Amino acid sequence: MSFIKEFKEFAMKGNVMDLAVGVIIGGAFGKIVTSLVDNVLMPLVGLFTQGKNFNDYFVLLDKSKGEFATLADAKAKGVAVFAYGAFIQSIIDFIIIAFCVFLLVKFMNRISKKKDEAPAEPTTQEKLLMEIRDELKKSR
Repeated sequence: MSFIKEFKEFAMKGNVMDLAVGVIIGGAFGKIVTSLVDNVLMPLVGLFTQGKNFNDYFVLLDKSKGEFATLADAKAKGVAVFAYGAFIQSIIDFIIIAFCVFLLVKFMNRISKKKDEAPAEPTTQEKLLMEIRDELKKSR
């Protein structure tokens, strides 16, 4: 079997297509959560930190080049910095994304559980068997 034919069979399997859809939706979901963090939650957190952005928390490793108000200014001048604020921001983003995914999975599990709990309409064969059972009970 040729390499291209094997690849075509692999790419056309349902699991690969499901994975592709999941990755695309995951990317879009990530953008939504990033917007939530950047535009809604972080400004609220900024109220408690006197308006300073977490990304601007850093330590200059080379103080000979002066002081800088923001991380962007220090990086623009090529100064070595320990940017712990960006790391904190990434942790906060991860926690919020993980919480949103948890809520989404919990919601989906609840929906699928309700589907499982809903009584199914009996089939014709099941109805017939129930009638036979009821007749046997009456005859005893």
